[in-house]
Amino acid sequence: MTTLYIREVPEAVADALKARAAAQGQSLSAYVSAQLAVIAARPTNAEIVARLRARDRSPSVSTERILDEVESARR
Repeated sequence: MTTLYIREVPEAVADALKARAAAQGQSLSAYVSAQLAVIAARPTNAEIVARLRARDRSPSVSTERILDEVESARR
């Protein structure tokens, strides 16, 4: 496992993280490590855009079929 050192963390940020860690019964290190794991698991905007561009965008249902279904539901 890698060790990270973070410098120049504002006091207010450090205090907030310490309070959150304590509220969850965790050490500051364990809390921040878990939060970093959540951040790392989240896809970046570029990854989301790439996934959207890779999607098959061909229509699975025709416009005509949708309009027919809407019309039949109105009856």
